[in-house]
Amino acid sequence: MGGGRFDAIVVGAGHNGLTAAAYLARAGRRTLVLERRPVVGGACVTEELWPGFRVSRAAYVAGLVRPAVVRELQLARHGLAFLPRDPSSFTPLPGGGGLLMGRDAAATAASVAHFSQRDAEALPLYEAFLDRTARVIEPLLDAPAPDPSRIRFADLPPVGRALRTAFGLRRELPEALALLLGPARPILEARFESEPLRATLATDALIGAWASPSTPGTGYVLFHHVMGDTGGARGVWAYVKGGMGSFSAALAAAAREAGAEIRVEAPVARIHISAGRACGVELEDGSLLEAEQVLSCADPRRTFLDLVDSSALPASFVRGIQAIDFRSPVVKINAALDRLPIFRGHSPGPEPGPEHRGTIHIGALDLDALETSYQAAVRGGLAERPMVELTLPSAVDTSLAPPGRHLASFFVQHVPPELSPANWDGLRERIAERVFSLVDEVAPGFSSSVLHYEVLTPPDLERIFGLAGGNIFHGAMTLDRLAFLRPLPGAGRYTTPIAGLTLCGAGAHPGGGVMGACGRNAAAVVLREPRVRF
Repeated sequence: MGGGRFDAIVVGAGHNGLTAAAYLARAGRRTLVLERRPVVGGACVTEELWPGFRVSRAAYVAGLVRPAVVRELQLARHGLAFLPRDPSSFTPLPGGGGLLMGRDAAATAASVAHFSQRDAEALPLYEAFLDRTARVIEPLLDAPAPDPSRIRFADLPPVGRALRTAFGLRRELPEALALLLGPARPILEARFESEPLRATLATDALIGAWASPSTPGTGYVLFHHVMGDTGGARGVWAYVKGGMGSFSAALAAAAREAGAEIRVEAPVARIHISAGRACGVELEDGSLLEAEQVLSCADPRRTFLDLVDSSALPASFVRGIQAIDFRSPVVKINAALDRLPIFRGHSPGPEPGPEHRGTIHIGALDLDALETSYQAAVRGGLAERPMVELTLPSAVDTSLAPPGRHLASFFVQHVPPELSPANWDGLRERIAERVFSLVDEVAPGFSSSVLHYEVLTPPDLERIFGLAGGNIFHGAMTLDRLAFLRPLPGAGRYTTPIAGLTLCGAGAHPGGGVMGACGRNAAAVVLREPRVRF
């Protein structure tokens, strides 16, 4: 092979790939990152889609970023700044008013009490329960998932911390297990009686998941989305100043400072295997690059079915990868606005109001409507009232849009995940019209404020960002695809059946979301392995 030799090559400059590269380079490994697009970050990017509008095109909020990644890589020094959103959530009602929730406990309780005094009293208890459960799980995010069939000495400290915390919660263990293993709906129905509170909380269980609130495993997805603390408190999500691409830019700066090289517009055609070991990559332009370690930030399907010759893998492993569920129920809409929406019951003002700062829930506003949204997609259609999350990042970060203008980001589900590209061509406009009309119900005149927009369907998310099936998690976050079972049983510790090939993207533990844990943990695994010299 020719064209360059490296200690490690990282395929894909998603945020996890950049994280892995930064840690490897800090350890003295000569590291190269290869990205097929002209911008680093994978789905965590900021792009100027229209003049003056800097759009977080795919990932749009930060809440799961691991504090260790921010601290150890000194990302604040490289320009990373989180902008907490408070209030964090607004659910407007078509008749006016709505549910406003944030860090002000008294204001949140008053808003919830408008629907149910009992729920206003129950909500802090529920949030405290989630916080206590999170303290059990979080030590396991920052290390390779322990495999019960082969516990290693390095697994013991995080397991020990988790067990010590769990012992203090032993009386709550049955309820915690019900949350982690079961569907979200009965958990929420047992604790709360009012809508739209149940539906607002349920969205965390459904985001990105091909599931309804009654689907087993959605309890864990709900829990997965409340473990972050980028906003200064657990469960408080934040914007990244300058858009989500600023997080990737900070990681890239840390990696380069440590000595890593990053090449964009350098798509990888295949990973070279020799004598059962990964030994480098071939680019689509024919360039050959040699390395003693190859790390893939691509999803498992792309990694093992496209970049690796299947003859180098056990047939059972290939079948297992083929069986992973990559269905996506998600459409992302990005829009440029000439003004902020004015919600019923709110007066226009010179500055954004509290209702503009957090996630705005529209469309399906009760648990039954969320079930209907999912069932409509199962039948191959689009619900009249799909689940929609709207954010207005320019209401908090004025650098994202020209003066007086604003950005809107919509996360829409459920959509049928297995339509042909030709069918999607006809659905894009229908989806946008339906979503904008739902906003018009609670903020009259919104549709007329839209200057530009793009609709990204699952095939678009795959084509642009390399997400198989458009799945934002690199594969379903179901119970059989978590921890040491991710992406497959027996292959859940970042290593693969091919020596020298390591998975460092969200297809590995602990899964999807902008967190950096997958890249950090994968780098630690590589650094513990014996070196293989050229």
